[in-house]
Amino acid sequence: MQNPSLPQLHPFLLFPSFILISLFVIVLGDGGFCSAPSILDQTDASSKPLYWKFTNPTLSPSHLQDLPGFTRSVYKRDHALITPESHVFSPLPDWTNTLGAYLITPAMGSYFVMYLAKMQENSRSGLPPHDVERFIFVIQGTITLTNTSGLSNKLMVDSYAYLPPNFEHSLKCDESATLAVFERRYAFLDNHMTGHIVGSTDKRPLLETPGEVFELRKLLPASIPYDFNIHIMDFQPGEFLNVKD
Repeated sequence: MQNPSLPQLHPFLLFPSFILISLFVIVLGDGGFCSAPSILDQTDASSKPLYWKFTNPTLSPSHLQDLPGFTRSVYKRDHALITPESHVFSPLPDWTNTLGAYLITPAMGSYFVMYLAKMQENSRSGLPPHDVERFIFVIQGTITLTNTSGLSNKLMVDSYAYLPPNFEHSLKCDESATLAVFERRYAFLDNHMTGHIVGSTDKRPLLETPGEVFELRKLLPASIPYDFNIHIMDFQPGEFLNVKD
């Protein structure tokens, strides 16, 4: 029986999607809505890191950036949108020199955890709980992924790794990096096991999206052993989902 005091997020969250949206600005006449200077007007976005809007407030007009309590975040019974100005960072348990901000947790009614990990100089990750699988996506900086066999991979922006449950590994960062981390208790099936995967978004093929205009990539195999997937959805300015989830 479900606890009525806990909100239940949409079942779609069982299959988390990492969505990249190209933002654009609608300019109205003088004195119109948000006529104060916009931070998007003041900043050359092309000189910023690829995912800077994902981790930095982009409120417009700019004087609203640091206004306490002003946010675009939405928290409802069946969905939640946690925007950058609502991220609250604190030390991540079992990680060294790393701050974390939790975006989705089972306390919200989901079946997985999603958080941002800001790794600082000489930082190192901890391990997820027993039987929990982990997926990491590099938003900023560079990290080194090492397993117990001594094999290592350098992961840069737009790189990712899937780490099976109970897979001994370590993430190290010499300078600074920001990761999006998904963790989920793995649903074991007889005679089916997942494998350690390291990849890059630009190496994944584009998939057909009938009736839609965005570009879609899936980062994990669409096979029985993998009990979730990560979708990259690229939208051009003005594009949107035609089919609502």
